[in-house]
Amino acid sequence: MNNTSKNIYYLALGAFVLLLIAYANHFNNGFHFDDSHAIVTNTSIRDLKNIPAFFSDPKMFSSEPTHWGLRSLVTTTLAIDYWLGGGLYPFYFQLDTFIWHIGLCIMLFFVYKTLMRKSFQEQWVPYLAFAAAAWYALHIVNGETLNYVISRSDVLSTFMIVLSFLIYINWPEKRKYFLYVIPAFLGVFAKETVLCLVITLFFYILLFEKDLSFGDLFKPKNFKTILLVIWRMLPLIIIVGLTQVYALTRIKSVPGISNPLLPYILTQSYIWVHYFISFFLPFNLTADSDSGVIANPFDERILIGCIFVAFLLITIIRTSIKPETRPIAFGLIWFSVALLPTSLAPFAEVTNDHRMYFPFIGLMLSVVTYAGLLIKRYNHVFENKKNFSYLFALLFCVLGLNAYGIYNRNKVWHDEESLWRDVSIKSPLNGRGLMNYGLALMDKGKYPEAEKQYKAAEKLVPTYSYLYINEAVLYGAQHKNSEAEENFEKAISLQPDDFTSYTFYARFLLDAGKATEAQAKAEKALQLNPGSEMALNLLLKIYNQLGYWDQLGKTAKQYLTIIPGDKFAQQCLQASQTHQKVVIEGATKVATPVTAGDYLNQSLDFYNQGKYDKCIEASNQALKLKPDYADAWNNIGAAYIKLTKWDKAIDACKKALAINPSHTLANNNLKYAESQLKK
Repeated sequence: MNNTSKNIYYLALGAFVLLLIAYANHFNNGFHFDDSHAIVTNTSIRDLKNIPAFFSDPKMFSSEPTHWGLRSLVTTTLAIDYWLGGGLYPFYFQLDTFIWHIGLCIMLFFVYKTLMRKSFQEQWVPYLAFAAAAWYALHIVNGETLNYVISRSDVLSTFMIVLSFLIYINWPEKRKYFLYVIPAFLGVFAKETVLCLVITLFFYILLFEKDLSFGDLFKPKNFKTILLVIWRMLPLIIIVGLTQVYALTRIKSVPGISNPLLPYILTQSYIWVHYFISFFLPFNLTADSDSGVIANPFDERILIGCIFVAFLLITIIRTSIKPETRPIAFGLIWFSVALLPTSLAPFAEVTNDHRMYFPFIGLMLSVVTYAGLLIKRYNHVFENKKNFSYLFALLFCVLGLNAYGIYNRNKVWHDEESLWRDVSIKSPLNGRGLMNYGLALMDKGKYPEAEKQYKAAEKLVPTYSYLYINEAVLYGAQHKNSEAEENFEKAISLQPDDFTSYTFYARFLLDAGKATEAQAKAEKALQLNPGSEMALNLLLKIYNQLGYWDQLGKTAKQYLTIIPGDKFAQQCLQASQTHQKVVIEGATKVATPVTAGDYLNQSLDFYNQGKYDKCIEASNQALKLKPDYADAWNNIGAAYIKLTKWDKAIDACKKALAINPSHTLANNNLKYAESQLKK
């Protein structure tokens, strides 16, 4: 190992330590937004035996039919995380994504080094490649992707694209074996963006191996060369193309497509400006933007966007002329191509900060290569080792600032309340964000504050069915039954084919003692989504309560195919044969716990019934969904007090107070347990 390699090794070790520090407070961050249906309520990931089916059955990806898709590689890794943790423990899910990110950044060092050597052969090129890879690893914006578990699709697809690209450019003699095609094939099962590899690889070959500029591509004399390049890439094109067609034909429609095409595309030109600026000034990041489609094509923002895209194209053309600046051109091509999938498909969200993860690889190459050219130009200045050391000081200053930014963004992503509070501040016109903030407040029993957020959201998204479902749940929790039913009916009228409204309506009716009415709603929910665990669970309780033995037996068998070995379903199956109703322990105010708040309420019911072990069990379920739930730790402490297990009670109460030092009940319980222990 030469001196340069040793230095890079030690620098990489330092960057890795800094990366660990930056993300140290993110490993127990909870599940958010689409994590709920893709992870929390997705029963498919709870059994590793389902892995083969992930590659053929789009229903396995989500518990909601509107989000079914074939991102099999993502679902497979989630199932492994669930198995490793023995449940929905965020730590294992966050750690998994983090490891993939580290692997990606290691590969990027070698990719950057190879590409930068196309520009210059100076001895400090490895240091430049390290700077690019380290900066990417610690870029604040990438924290938005790493904190959002289901955005692992971005991480995995990008990982596979870079791996394919690295194999192709670093081992040209192995191309005849088509090894570079394998990661690309797998990447299709992570996200549709793998198609971008075909375009970026095409430009790599033309710019670096055929020595053509961007402008040369349009000269007739080069058409034959272009056709030969396409012919060489044909195996990759066929494999990736056919795999993508297979994945798309397994689903009825692409989720989230809802905006008008032309206005959406024009709006994306301005969004590109936002992404570009965010690379250098990553401020005002938000988990859910309130930006919308710009309907007026003559809006000044569209003009700014079009000018930016034109400037980007001109820069690519000019920097592709000279070999030494071609990495800059290629990086900008990568940046542009990586943005195409979300720019051409009219998604409901015109922008998402986690979409920058893949494009920033190219932009990083361009920016750092340009910095390298400046260093080369002023080489006489940096011949002084002291001046050169200043560059490293500047680099670690930049990395340190990014690490600090990540650490603070991790705090925002910690739980639902902190995340959606941040969204409500930064995206005040986002009705969905206000609703989710209200949902987080409701989950903590802050009903007046939650209702305030819901009413504010109504003004912005008056036709959003999920908003009225949550309002109905809020009114139900306050025993305002007529208002609850009114909102459930409104949600159904707005989206009659969505199973969610019927499911929560059925739960409300069952809790209100209207089992027959609940049956109709639950059966409709199951009709719309045959794999809904919540709907099946509700029907088990309804049929058991009404004594409908045939239906109970059929539903229990169906439930056991989804969750084999479930105790309650097995009891119901036996009850369907003996015609003896299952006694549901702790028949609580919550028929089917879904949220952490549901489990907390269930634990309170168990506590009031004197079933303290059940209380602890329900509280632990709440903590799986929300690890920082002080109320759940307090309930555990209170239950252990009743069981006279003073040490465990003290430990639980201390954990509650560590999260919320002003928790009065936990403080009182702690004092009582400590006094009893002394006796």
